[in-house]
Amino acid sequence: MLADRMGDGWPEQALRHAVPVSGFVEAAGAVLAAQRTSGVSDAEAAAYLRGLAAGHAQRSAAVRIESVWSGPSSHPVPVRATAQVLVDLVAEARAELLLMTYSATRYAPLLAALTAAVDRGVTVTVVTETLAGARGALTGAEPASAFAEVPGAQLWHWPVEQRAEERAKMHAKIAVADRRVLLVSSANLTQSGVNRNVEAGLLIRGGTAPQRAAEHIAELQSRGVLARFPSTSQGR
Repeated sequence: MLADRMGDGWPEQALRHAVPVSGFVEAAGAVLAAQRTSGVSDAEAAAYLRGLAAGHAQRSAAVRIESVWSGPSSHPVPVRATAQVLVDLVAEARAELLLMTYSATRYAPLLAALTAAVDRGVTVTVVTETLAGARGALTGAEPASAFAEVPGAQLWHWPVEQRAEERAKMHAKIAVADRRVLLVSSANLTQSGVNRNVEAGLLIRGGTAPQRAAEHIAELQSRGVLARFPSTSQGR
């Protein structure tokens, strides 16, 4: 977008506001300042930006997949631990973070990472099963209560009245960072799930899978299939 506008000869003030997203004004300003310092023409700067965009798109399209495991390690076989991968994924998010889990209990390293993410401006959304939805398969506190101490976290669930089948469960266990990185795992967001149990998953970087997962969750939210917990009783 910026390259096209520069190539068309738009004035600097209009270029700074060409895309109405957070951070664009600052990013465009830095590019325009560098252009002035280097003395390149609008056409040259536009060509350079298009090259950068093409390279970024090519790298983003590349898919990298790693296996992720909880439980006992096998030292001769290099696999990544679920606990560390989950915390690292949260730590690298800069705009949006989505988590889904069937069961959840308080796990301090994850809560600390989520709180830090909120502090740096990341929108954190967590979808959990409910005691009512689990129909006796879960006991104790609501799974969502595990995230109650994360300020600003948006807690969602699948209302039982939205389920076509009585025995249907909210059983997905995924994490998505910035629609670029996706963790799909058998592990619930519990101490046992991420550390003690034998659980397996895949960490996917690039490609369409992370974006499609985020888009699917957003569509379920917009259609009312998923619902927010009331702000006065989130997770209680």
